[in-house]
Amino acid sequence: MLQPGVTSTSRAHHLRITGATKMLTVALLLISAVSTGSPRPAPNYLENHFSTENDSKEVRSVAIKRLLEVFGMEDPPATPARSHKQPPQYMLDLYNTIADVDGVTKDPTLLEGNTVRSFFDKLHSEQIEYLFNLSSVARSEKVLTAELHLFKLKPTATVPFNRHHFCKVSVFQIVDSKTNVSQGKKLVSSRLIPVHTSGWEVFTITQAVRTSMLEERSDLSLLVSVQTLVGSATDPKPVRFASGQNHHHSKQPMLVLFTDDSRRTTSPESVLRRSDDSSAGLSLPFTSFTLPITERRHARSLDYDEIPEKVPCQRMPLYVDFEEIGWSGWIVSPRGYNAYHCRGSCPFPLGQNMRPTNHATVQSIIYALKLSKAVEMPCCVPDKLFSINLLYFDDEENVVLKQYDDMVAGSCGCH
Repeated sequence: MLQPGVTSTSRAHHLRITGATKMLTVALLLISAVSTGSPRPAPNYLENHFSTENDSKEVRSVAIKRLLEVFGMEDPPATPARSHKQPPQYMLDLYNTIADVDGVTKDPTLLEGNTVRSFFDKLHSEQIEYLFNLSSVARSEKVLTAELHLFKLKPTATVPFNRHHFCKVSVFQIVDSKTNVSQGKKLVSSRLIPVHTSGWEVFTITQAVRTSMLEERSDLSLLVSVQTLVGSATDPKPVRFASGQNHHHSKQPMLVLFTDDSRRTTSPESVLRRSDDSSAGLSLPFTSFTLPITERRHARSLDYDEIPEKVPCQRMPLYVDFEEIGWSGWIVSPRGYNAYHCRGSCPFPLGQNMRPTNHATVQSIIYALKLSKAVEMPCCVPDKLFSINLLYFDDEENVVLKQYDDMVAGSCGCH
């Protein structure tokens, strides 16, 4: 209410002057803070001005952290020398065998366990002795199979093997380097290999790696010996294996571990049971990434320009771009993948094209008849989930192939 003797016009004029005075006061305070170097005043309205930008950075930080947790990591691997590193051809071939171009698993039975790790020899000796650092393998990982991959070179001299086309190659684990060689080693693998051929030779040494893991050894030291069929030791030159020192990186000695990290496999049914509790947390990382232009147009044409209630339940694109979130430096393949998401309504009556469960059908009937105010319309959610595979460099610059369950919505339905 206006005070007696004060007109509405004068009152408005007074308010304008007061507002201008306050704005000028704030401006002077800011200029004073900058010029004197004293702390800037932080009234609520100044904090609110920057809250949107700070919130977006915080959301992105939380989203990236949550996505790392999905991939079983606390921090992204530090790979400063990534630019000159080349992944082993074996790991590339294995990835292409079990995954399509988007990283989606072709057949879940192809891979033993859910992790494949490759290690290069750290010793780089001209002798047939090798050292592998296993410190990056978690103690909780179960070693299923361990293989020593050696590239056999073409023989330079064949005189000692004129009568023999095969030789015996034995792999020993050096368990005590302080004692003599005969007492400080243990046989872990042995087999015959052809003398006159070249190419990769694979030796299974699973028990040796398991023992090292149980004894919490970070290094695995191996020694290879070559013998004739009659059992006598021979000059190793006719049977030579490539070393990391004098040969191309594609022929380096390599240890390959097939392991399982005991992560719980989530079934589609359990995803549906937990949808109310976990949907917000799981969807957060993916919402901040963009779709490729073609998919964005496709998505808009299908649902974003439509009223959600009029769009039937269907699968929509949701592309996760690893380059956009700064992970392209350590991920070899894929560069990104389409996680897809489910969008749309489940109106009564539910047709079979919406892949409804019996429970969803009953729920839609109760909702349509308004028999209970607490009952909502069935939800459009994934009813089939696929795994994806990542091929990446870890902190030690070893190449790892890892399979992650329930990462791609294969189809959507009303539940």
